[in-house]
Amino acid sequence: MKGIPTLEVEKRLTSPRWLQFLAPFISLILALMAIGVIFQALGVDPLFAYGKIFQGAFGSIYGLSETVVKSIPLMLSGVGLSLAFRARFWNIGAEGQLLVGATCATGLALAYPDWPKFVLIPMMFIVGFLGGALWGLIPALLKARWRVNEVITSLMMVYIASNLVNHLVYGPWKGPEEMGFPYTSKFSASAQLPRLAWTRIHYPTLVLALLLAVVIYLLIARTKWGYEIRVTGENPTAARYAGMSYLKTVVLVMILSGGLAGLAGVGEVAGIHLRLRYPGGISPGYGFTAIIVAWLARLNPLGAVLTSFLLGGLLVGGDAIQISLGLPAATIFTFNGTILLFILGGDLLTRYRIRIKRRTTN
Repeated sequence: MKGIPTLEVEKRLTSPRWLQFLAPFISLILALMAIGVIFQALGVDPLFAYGKIFQGAFGSIYGLSETVVKSIPLMLSGVGLSLAFRARFWNIGAEGQLLVGATCATGLALAYPDWPKFVLIPMMFIVGFLGGALWGLIPALLKARWRVNEVITSLMMVYIASNLVNHLVYGPWKGPEEMGFPYTSKFSASAQLPRLAWTRIHYPTLVLALLLAVVIYLLIARTKWGYEIRVTGENPTAARYAGMSYLKTVVLVMILSGGLAGLAGVGEVAGIHLRLRYPGGISPGYGFTAIIVAWLARLNPLGAVLTSFLLGGLLVGGDAIQISLGLPAATIFTFNGTILLFILGGDLLTRYRIRIKRRTTN
């Protein structure tokens, strides 16, 4: 009789609190080590590169302010995705929902430039929220009614939104004074968000993002509907037998998730660019990076506030290493993908464990 060691994966009945707490940090450290190998392959000293990233993002007042600017859309989108992922609805389309929110707000700003600021700005946020919510509602209904895979539908709608924006800025909304660039005309003063001192921080959107993070956290943790979201995400079969409506849960979750991404789009056009631009000019992938924000925060809306700041710093630091080290722009997307891969791996290990067993043979 001889024992042959084999690896078996089994689901944990309960996950230790210490493991849930440490998993994101360990995953992030391992991801940074893997990225260091990528730096080494590119002929760059990893420690030097990380020093440049830290210095660019946090080493100056300007760097810190730009990190906050980048964290605002990541925070809004990440909080919304945390809510959707809690219900196990895989919303991969926050990028498209952001662009639709930006487009709706732009349409209002261009149509009614003379409205008073105290009327126009709130209305832009409202229509931006509704635009993003509608864009998120479509894959939700397709999934709830006809079981259409939401990963595919939400992702495909990103491309529809991108082409819609391109059509508008290259066509009917193209500003005649923009010298041929694919931009709309600049917003009137009434449609521009105020900024903090000399920075680009549009603080009304920042305050709104922080408040909504608290509201969504309380909604998940303290309300009956939040309980239904958690149960639906953890055990859909039990939720169905308990009489919880999957259609209602998914629809409401995606209205909020898409609407929050839409608010992020409003902040970008009204607080940063002051016009609608081509899709990459409005969002360099905020909706996709927000997926990492949500998972790194363990789907906790309050945690997403911190992780959005960290990922915002990575985006700013990524710009710094492009300039100082001459690395391609795609490098930062490689970082994001590597971090997401390790975070998802860490989350998997909190749910499952690997056991070494020995099988006996004659």
